[in-house]
Amino acid sequence: MTLTREDFLSRADHSLLRPDLTLDEIVAGLEYAAEVQPKAVCISPHRLGYAADILAGTGVVIATVAAFPSGAHATSVKVAETRACHEAGATEIDMVIDIGAMRSGREDIVLDDIRAVVTATPAQVKVILETAYLTDEQIVRGAELVSEAGAAFVKTSTGFAPTGATPENVRLLRKGAAPQVQVKAAGGLKTLAQITAVIEAGADRVGVSGTKQILDEIG
Repeated sequence: MTLTREDFLSRADHSLLRPDLTLDEIVAGLEYAAEVQPKAVCISPHRLGYAADILAGTGVVIATVAAFPSGAHATSVKVAETRACHEAGATEIDMVIDIGAMRSGREDIVLDDIRAVVTATPAQVKVILETAYLTDEQIVRGAELVSEAGAAFVKTSTGFAPTGATPENVRLLRKGAAPQVQVKAAGGLKTLAQITAVIEAGADRVGVSGTKQILDEIG
């Protein structure tokens, strides 16, 4: 497939999640997003005020993260963070599952954790499985649990694990996810070829920090 500028931007979650970003870099990233109009900006919870101010009236969705990047938070903390982020203007929440519980076969813990976040607010929830740490079978099963919990998306990665999104993992997520559940690929997507490959594999959204570089490649 040939990815156009419009196709890419309609799927792009412009990521501003690096913890070392300065306030000036955050503002510049948000102003760039307001200019080029990606689908969403994904920004850390403590920077949501900047996003609400700069993106007001642009139509760009404000997204943030919960229990990021480890997922090793009590469910009550994930719920509280989700509610606070929604009140601060986020309409999409990218949460990380209890990875250790998933690897241990404790699907009950994983399901209850996701469901609690999904039902905490009207925000759409994207559930990050962190596929680098899971077997193929666990990836498929994780997508099934995400669907059962009522989340809007299942997502590959945080970008902080040893590996990120691959076409193979996207196909596994699509295999396990219910038809109404969308797939987001994120982590390590730095080139137009990589992004095209995960979209062809079934990704509905892509998380990217190098949005400008991709647009430059598209021309």
